[in-house]
Amino acid sequence: MDYQPKSLPIITYGHPTLRVKCERVTEFNEELARFAADMFRTLHDNDGVGLAASQVDRRIQLLVVGVPQKDTEELLHIVVINPEILETRGSWDYEEGCLSVPELRDVVTRPEWIKLKYQDLSGKEHVLEADKLLARVLQHEIDHLNGVLFVDHLSVVRRALMNGKLKQLERENAKVCM
Repeated sequence: MDYQPKSLPIITYGHPTLRVKCERVTEFNEELARFAADMFRTLHDNDGVGLAASQVDRRIQLLVVGVPQKDTEELLHIVVINPEILETRGSWDYEEGCLSVPELRDVVTRPEWIKLKYQDLSGKEHVLEADKLLARVLQHEIDHLNGVLFVDHLSVVRRALMNGKLKQLERENAKVCM
């Protein structure tokens, strides 16, 4: 039987799951593979480059990435489970946005290069070295798995400029969660 992935609803700023530290994945099975396929469908349907399980209200350490490969127009697709950043180097300022914080963008400083340990859908462990956009997307999504949002990296002044929109998102979520 062929599985047809479905797009999942993305939760937004103010939803409590976005502030939870996600639990490690311990079962690697067909259900997990279907969920990852749904995550990729959701990512592409929303024109994103990365999506964490917490953004679709699942509290597990799984994220998907779909970023352009260097020197080609094809996307590099990666499922990352139970990620752990082993090393970082450099510093890079770059504008970030987030599917869970719609319509807001700002410059965030992150390490330019990372060395990452993670598991794939079969539970096999991998080590990946990433730089520039891939490193940034991975760090952004790993933050989600730890209950951290890109706006948490901003200065008090920069965050204050977004406060009106953030409060509006919180109010909208309060209505949805009731």
